[in-house]
Amino acid sequence: MEDQAVCCYRHPQRETGISCARCERPICPECMISASVGFHCPECVRGHASAASGAADAGPPRRAAQPRTIAGGTIISDPRLVTKILVALNLVVWLAALAAGNRLVDDLDLVGRAYNPGTADIVGVAEGQWYRLLTSVFLHQQLMHIAFNMLSLWWIGGPLEAALGRARYLTLYLLSGLGGSALSYLLAAQNQPSLGASGAIFGLLGATAVLMRRLNYDMRPVIALLALNLLFTFTWHGIAWQAHVGGLVVGTVVAYGMVHAPRERRALVQQGTCALMLLAIVAAVWIRTVQLTG
Repeated sequence: MEDQAVCCYRHPQRETGISCARCERPICPECMISASVGFHCPECVRGHASAASGAADAGPPRRAAQPRTIAGGTIISDPRLVTKILVALNLVVWLAALAAGNRLVDDLDLVGRAYNPGTADIVGVAEGQWYRLLTSVFLHQQLMHIAFNMLSLWWIGGPLEAALGRARYLTLYLLSGLGGSALSYLLAAQNQPSLGASGAIFGLLGATAVLMRRLNYDMRPVIALLALNLLFTFTWHGIAWQAHVGGLVVGTVVAYGMVHAPRERRALVQQGTCALMLLAIVAAVWIRTVQLTG
């Protein structure tokens, strides 16, 4: 006789291996709230554990602890707000690029050192245009390019934002995007332009794998998705594999520090991991700049 899968009591379609430390009901990542011991379900955090179990609490009611995500972030009413803003920002920049034509793309894309197509000036990150490392992450040209990236951001980013909290999720996204830009700048040809949110998306994908491993979920779906995306990265023509790999590495490391940080030193470990990745990004950019201008 086969064992029946254990599913979240609030989302019966989601299998889980985590239970509430108070009422012992199974909960999924969206429902789990970090507590001093294990994780609690939303009802227990709101102080309704007695109603769920049928038991009455003795003495005056206790104030519920502030709900926290697995990474220590605050539980909020709209767990996709940052994802919505990021999608909207990408779409606005895409529409602006369509309206302005190649001029805006030439001003914002990632290029190490090259001649400006419209003038005799030399432009690029090596010339002090460091903003290109970030603006290129929000820049797209082709409809299929932005459509694929934004669908991926919505599907992958929403659950991650709910699991990490807004501030940590936004930090993860931006560092992953910068990591992809930095590796592209370091390894690609100096006059090879690059743009798109793919580096940040790969960072979110790596973070999803880390989170699922942390929660003891079945890793086969995310591994298959990651392998398929890497296959496309290295076999399709015109894809900046450096951005994908850079974003994946940075996103994976940052997520590991966020979800595995010990509670008593959580802020120190999380901030230290992010600072370490930012330092690595700055070092890569500095090394490449010295190579191109030295």
